[in-house]
Amino acid sequence: MTLPASFSRSDFGEDFLWGVVISAFQNEGACDADGKGASIWDTFSARRGKIKDGTHAREACHFYVNYRDDIRLAKQLGFTVFRFSISWPRILPLGKGAVNQQGIDFYHKVIDACLEYGLEPYVTLYHWDLPQALEQKGGWCHRGIVFAFENYVRICAQAFGDKVKNWIILNEPFGFTSLGYMLGVHAPGKFGLSYFLPAVHHVALAQAEGGRVVREEVRNANVGTTFSCSHIIPYTQSEADIKAARRADALFNRLFIEPSLGMRYPADDFPLLHRIERRYAMWRDWEKLPFDFDFIGIQNYFPLVVKHNAFMPYVKVSEVKPRYRNVPVTALGWEISGVGMYNILKKFAAYPGVKNIIVSESGAAFNDTLEAGAVNDAQRIRYFKEYIAGALQAKREGVPLSGYFAWTLTDNFEWAEGYRARFGLVHVDHATQQRTVKASGKWFSDFLHFRHALKNEEVAS
Repeated sequence: MTLPASFSRSDFGEDFLWGVVISAFQNEGACDADGKGASIWDTFSARRGKIKDGTHAREACHFYVNYRDDIRLAKQLGFTVFRFSISWPRILPLGKGAVNQQGIDFYHKVIDACLEYGLEPYVTLYHWDLPQALEQKGGWCHRGIVFAFENYVRICAQAFGDKVKNWIILNEPFGFTSLGYMLGVHAPGKFGLSYFLPAVHHVALAQAEGGRVVREEVRNANVGTTFSCSHIIPYTQSEADIKAARRADALFNRLFIEPSLGMRYPADDFPLLHRIERRYAMWRDWEKLPFDFDFIGIQNYFPLVVKHNAFMPYVKVSEVKPRYRNVPVTALGWEISGVGMYNILKKFAAYPGVKNIIVSESGAAFNDTLEAGAVNDAQRIRYFKEYIAGALQAKREGVPLSGYFAWTLTDNFEWAEGYRARFGLVHVDHATQQRTVKASGKWFSDFLHFRHALKNEEVAS
């Protein structure tokens, strides 16, 4: 297929939302300031060898101090939405029990700054920083986490609901369950099915229960959640590779959205999920898993080409890496494909229960360098042109797409990659905290301020 070769902001309509995204742990710093408790990422990143560049997020981008400047910068770039997350251990240092009023006060200041500068706040309730005190009791593997999460959500909804109408319950549930509770490469560093499967079920329950709490507590709330997802492509048209693609799709794309729509887990294509029903689900859980979200967030960074691999435990699937297929990639080796964005939007829009979609994260890491006070990240500009073109084509074909949020505002602590993976529209010197708007940030500013139509000669066919 051919994506739109040129477009302008007006092609998306006047009401389309253009946002920029940050997260608490990756940006705030102030890891133990003003009563904040430890999170699983504080603990994990302190373990030797877990972060690839040996760094930590104790200071990160100093958003805890610089929040007004960063929010003002987002406004100057032309965005209308500021998506940020609330740190659970900053609100409840032990995960439950006593509320830290200084944490409540901080997020009031962040929300007030958004409103002052004319940015609509979209608040994410969980962006991976589980209180360490709860992890010591089993974390997402323990059923009690669902009730702790409900309590935390209720505190936030009651505290901020008079100012915030747009709520995101979870950020990428498959991401933090698979990387943290199956592969062990992210916090809390657990490995194996005995952790992954109960974590999946408890996260799916929390996703729905959190939505119900917000709807109960916040009048006229707009409630959503986000999913990491990839267009899955079989390497060949052999029966084995096609079945492998179905298994990968069930795991990567369908695992959390289908229970929310009342469809249960996609165990027909990934039979291992039947273990959840046998071992971890209670009889009334099937009534609790569905929730009628007002919108879903799609977070698509790359497609996946997969093939059957009989030696791969459980899934019997392996990825055919982009470097073997001569396709454009980011600095992290992720394939760049606006067509993949188009395809995944079409896939999720096909669910009858999906009413509204926002691209709640989209972005790319490149090896940016600051030279003579500037960052010329032309590759990132081409990336955004291609992915926005894919989103526009999907919208033109009837996908109920209402927003596109760029990941991320500032170069931040990128989980296990540390600071070596730069996704920001704004360069950060983490030694001095100096901000420099990159060429991509200026590109977005031109686009969002209607200065000219943007041509996209680099789109894939």
